[in-house]
Amino acid sequence: MSSWIHSVADWLISNNLQIPLFILLIMFTFLEAAAFVGFILPGETSLLIGGVLAHSHVWPYWLFLLFAIIGAISGDSVGYEVGKHFGERIKLNRLGRLVGEKRWLIAEHIFTKYSGGAIFFGRAQALLRALIPALAGMHRVPYLTFLKWNAAGGIVFSTIVVTLGYEFANSLTTLEKYLKYWAILFLAVVLVIVLIIKKNFILSGIDGSCI
Repeated sequence: MSSWIHSVADWLISNNLQIPLFILLIMFTFLEAAAFVGFILPGETSLLIGGVLAHSHVWPYWLFLLFAIIGAISGDSVGYEVGKHFGERIKLNRLGRLVGEKRWLIAEHIFTKYSGGAIFFGRAQALLRALIPALAGMHRVPYLTFLKWNAAGGIVFSTIVVTLGYEFANSLTTLEKYLKYWAILFLAVVLVIVLIIKKNFILSGIDGSCI
């Protein structure tokens, strides 16, 4: 295994940071469609990291995969409900304007043309993964129809990406090129967040004990 990944895994375990990091990685997967985060930070980055760290025994592979699938499906369901209840207005709010009119038009064209196929195969592209659920809600696709395509895509996509991270953890010649440009920065940011949360939690515990 690449030495830096092994060192990160050892550091996480020695500092008892597995659980907060696990939660944050799954949260990024959830927020990808629920809050349109995916067009800025692709969710596959967190899934790849989760798979690699599972290979390092930071957490069980099957457990991370299970929660990755749940996070993906539930996040898309929230995105669907946002689109259903707020309609075109979400394109005009701060997040919608941040996405940009051109991206909305591209996603709308693909969704209109492929419908269910766009929900399923859109998993393979970050922009579509972030916007298609909301568009499905806007177009009043029946939820059970949306859920069928969404669940199938979530299971297939999450399984492929997490497994890639897990299986290629020992031979990262190709994967590490991707990881070095995306995941190291991503992991650094997430670890800073984890440390801040842990520090605040410890300080609040100390304050509480002094009362």
